[in-house]
Amino acid sequence: METLKLVGIAFHTAGKIFDFDTRDLELEVGEQVIVETERGRALGNVVREPREINADDAPPKLKGVLRKASENDLALADNNAQREAEALKFCRQRIAERKMEMKLVRAEYLFDGSKIVFYFTADGRIDFRELVRDLAQHFRTRIEMRQIGVRDEAKLVGGIGVCGRELCCCTYLRNFAPVSVKMAKTQGLALNPTKISGQCGRLLCCLAYEYETYNELRKNLPKCGKKIPLESGVAEVIAVDVLAQKMTVCCNNGERCVVHADELKMGLEQVLREKSHPEEKQQATSQGREKEQPKEARSGKGDRRGNRRPDSRNRRTTEASKEGQEQSKPASGQTDKQQTAEGREADSKRPRRRNRRRPRRRSNKPKSPENS
Repeated sequence: METLKLVGIAFHTAGKIFDFDTRDLELEVGEQVIVETERGRALGNVVREPREINADDAPPKLKGVLRKASENDLALADNNAQREAEALKFCRQRIAERKMEMKLVRAEYLFDGSKIVFYFTADGRIDFRELVRDLAQHFRTRIEMRQIGVRDEAKLVGGIGVCGRELCCCTYLRNFAPVSVKMAKTQGLALNPTKISGQCGRLLCCLAYEYETYNELRKNLPKCGKKIPLESGVAEVIAVDVLAQKMTVCCNNGERCVVHADELKMGLEQVLREKSHPEEKQQATSQGREKEQPKEARSGKGDRRGNRRPDSRNRRTTEASKEGQEQSKPASGQTDKQQTAEGREADSKRPRRRNRRRPRRRSNKPKSPENS
């Protein structure tokens, strides 16, 4: 089976990694190469070692590595970097003159200089057709305006985070993972926007680093407000230190003490057992209620009103029902046919109820003059 040798290449620091065919070139991590892309030739860095795969598993539209970067290629890249600074300055002047509500972030020249890409941020859609005309007349090349988000802006600009180190997104973080406020709550952080937000104004990416660890350690600890049995009695959990596996409890006498999770192993097992098996707890409570009830109530033979004294109305109804049952009982000498014949005669003697005639419905339509 035919195999291919792929290598991972990135075009920016902490940028996305793309696979390219090595084409029998001996490449190592850290080398700079010239590759063929959909936008033309580009200068990239090898960030992943070459690996062999089957030709059927290759990604679609796979491009190849042209050659290793030479000194002339590196000099051309430095020249493009200087031209990018001039293009950025000129474009900002045109944006200020036209009073356009957009923020220019970066200008990027392609390796062969055939196009300039301007990255900007804006709250909504911007009509930059006239701006593109001015730029094309000045630089005599193709112009592309690309709108990006605030996170991508921080990645391109860079900076120092609240931790005192360089931003993660512009050093090694290649993809942005979703971050929620729930991650900050789980780690016990203060929900202050200035403390949990980064330079881009969004939640810090580092909130997702230890989120899974906190969830694993929190499984062995009860929540705040939970009551746990101790040797001295039942205590209520006031605060929990997840990383240290300790908790602050309040006893019945009002004393507060710090207890380790291992010391509360018996109590925690009981709490977790009740939490994980609520059906067993319900069965145990129902069995306890059955034991408290008398035997007659559990068997269903006893009457709930057995201890009540019947009043005169109840006596009359019971006596009338007994008489009716005695009358309904057939005589010892009568047969079933005689009983049915007598029943038919009694029914024929009873006065039949006359069906009440329903009044005819009258329509609300006006009468025609002929009928009137």
